[in-house]
Amino acid sequence: MFDLAKRVQTAHQEGLMRKQNVVGVGVGYKNAAGDPSVVVLVEQKKSLDELRPEDVVPRQIDGVDTDVYEVGKLVAFDAVDSGDAQSAPHLSASPRDRHRPFIPGGVSFGHHAVTAGTLGVVVRDRKTGQRLLLSNNHVIANNNEARKGDLILQPAQLDGGQSPADAVAVLERFIALNYVEGDVIAPELRERAQTAQTAQTAQTASKDDGGGLMGSILRLLARLLNNKPTPSPAPKPDIAAIKQNTADNIADAAVARPNDRAMFKEQIRGIGTIRKTAQPELGMRVRKTGRTTDTTQSSVTLLNATVTVGYNTSQGPRNARLVGQVICNAFSQGGDSGSLVVAADSGTAVGLLFAGSGLATIFTPIDVVFDALDIELEV
Repeated sequence: MFDLAKRVQTAHQEGLMRKQNVVGVGVGYKNAAGDPSVVVLVEQKKSLDELRPEDVVPRQIDGVDTDVYEVGKLVAFDAVDSGDAQSAPHLSASPRDRHRPFIPGGVSFGHHAVTAGTLGVVVRDRKTGQRLLLSNNHVIANNNEARKGDLILQPAQLDGGQSPADAVAVLERFIALNYVEGDVIAPELRERAQTAQTAQTAQTASKDDGGGLMGSILRLLARLLNNKPTPSPAPKPDIAAIKQNTADNIADAAVARPNDRAMFKEQIRGIGTIRKTAQPELGMRVRKTGRTTDTTQSSVTLLNATVTVGYNTSQGPRNARLVGQVICNAFSQGGDSGSLVVAADSGTAVGLLFAGSGLATIFTPIDVVFDALDIELEV
């Protein structure tokens, strides 16, 4: 029956996502009896008389029941304040502390220009065997705006991390996010593009206005821009973006290379060492340890979810649509992004947390993340 529900979701997803107030669509249980359904996620539930007829979700689609979940506005979970961390009672240190000489998973971590997120887990490159550190794009690659070799801090700058004193790793590669509103790229590339556009504009204008003082000025400007190389800082490492093949995104993920590989523990704070991966399942109890809420538990409510998630970039708010995601009851807050999600009963890795709201948490199936970044668990 769930195969049928997924087929119906796929066939009708675009129409459902166009309805006002809808932020996602997935597959879950309609009720305690366990009936499969297509579930529509909305920012806020409204009565029928508040909705236009075209925005009403039908009770059934192609013979499959539907349901509507209120989830609020879904956003990438970077930290927005530096309030007190919620530490697990059996652990003395806070996940926001500076952890030395050893750094476990589940603690404050982030690109030097990002507020704060979470270090997920130690992994290794499938091709080279190199030890790497897993988190989100928006945590350690600054929403596509970072460059390979950028400094990564522990703790992150919102938690007192200083650059370069607390730099413990450098960005290795990330899955580039495709935004609905268009590309967000590293500032250096944006400046070069703007300079090139200015030069082209000056050239065009000088051709259109061949006489007079203004024409002379424009021709001079064009010659200066064309003949004199654009000043640039010392060469920087190449962008480390892995492009996604469609407008939809499969993951918000990135890896960093540790400065000292021996400094990082395979263990995750409050959880332990992760040795296997598994597929998330409906009803599965899951755990995570994150920078803000420390070790918490929840249960999986939706699979195969397509969601629209909000991101804050230096170029303003952006939205990204992600497919194949997993929804849980809320068990995280801003700053928990990058946490590894594990099955509560077995401790196997099932996902990478990256977004949510006050009502829901979203993670990407871990095998999707590992395949996209070409990594695996180190142990």
